[in-house]
Amino acid sequence: MMNDLKLSASTFAGLEQVLSEELLQLGAKNIKIGHRNVQFEGDLGFLYKANYNLHTALRVFLQLKEFKFIKTGEQLYRAISKIDWNQIFGNDKSFRIDVSGKSEAFRNTQFIALKAKDALVDQFRKNTGKRPDVNIKNPDIRIRLHFDAWRMQVLLDSSGESLHKRGYRSATNLAPINEVLAAGIVKISGWQAQNNFLDPMCGSGTLPIEAAMLAMNIPASINREKFAFMNWKNFDSDLWKIIKKSSFNKIKDLPTGIKISGYDKAPSAVEKSIQNIKNAGLEDFIKIKQADFFKTIKPEQPVTLIFNPPYNERLTIDVQHFYKKIGDTLKHHYPDTIAWILMQKDALKWIGLRPSKKIPLYNGKIEVRMAKFEMYSGRKWT
Repeated sequence: MMNDLKLSASTFAGLEQVLSEELLQLGAKNIKIGHRNVQFEGDLGFLYKANYNLHTALRVFLQLKEFKFIKTGEQLYRAISKIDWNQIFGNDKSFRIDVSGKSEAFRNTQFIALKAKDALVDQFRKNTGKRPDVNIKNPDIRIRLHFDAWRMQVLLDSSGESLHKRGYRSATNLAPINEVLAAGIVKISGWQAQNNFLDPMCGSGTLPIEAAMLAMNIPASINREKFAFMNWKNFDSDLWKIIKKSSFNKIKDLPTGIKISGYDKAPSAVEKSIQNIKNAGLEDFIKIKQADFFKTIKPEQPVTLIFNPPYNERLTIDVQHFYKKIGDTLKHHYPDTIAWILMQKDALKWIGLRPSKKIPLYNGKIEVRMAKFEMYSGRKWT
């Protein structure tokens, strides 16, 4: 595993390009963009590096094998048996098998997972006299079988829990934005601490935290202690320490004078934001205050607004009235400002502003739009 490995990272639909750019900056080779994933190559150290640093990836996978024309349960059993599982993990580790994609031969994913499990445990029992246990909720080893028509990829999940679980968010408001999506929209906006950052509806503080981590080059998983690759037989603890130290040494300060801040009108949300910011160790760089965005005015210094207002699907609001107020506040109180808003696609017709960009994304299963509004002073809005 010390040579170049076939790797892939999963993400949300719409974030594939920014993930590929992150991978390129980290030093990945042979990058190929797919649907909700990016394929690339790197050595074992790069696999560690990707898990530790990537802000817009959900999981990082190692491709073990690829098989074609798997049409029957017996063929599936034999294919899984060709992999020497005892070289990857011991029979003292628990595992689970997930199935993704679409197969031309199989319609029942439970059958696929069961047949693969039988092949794996039979091999362990034959070679070691003992079989590993299946653990659905908290396995040591996660295996994914991904089907694409007649092709089956056997993938080893190196992350374990999803990488959006950074480790800093102990308190959440209703319907918090996923950390990976938050990092993705900050990157899409092009904000790189060239001016101040403001989230005027900050909820539990995820957007300001992710913005600060990106601006300061803080590894996304710096607060996280466990990854699935630590349960592999080839886990190299010394190499892991080197990767972490190298990444830590690349952290930088915010540019002088740049401020990252957030507003929320709910005292409970402000408290949760402050707690999460402390958990992330960023209390010296992010300031949160209680304020109703609709009653605020633009700060004196140039500022980029990025925010995720509530959706009617997640929280009960009068969408037409709520988004009209957002548009009116931007028009009258925030001249010469760039505002990026993640919103329900239907809400665009109520905001009363014409976006200069509209980017389709998904917040969970909700189809949304990331819209850019350029507020120029003296402009006549209709």
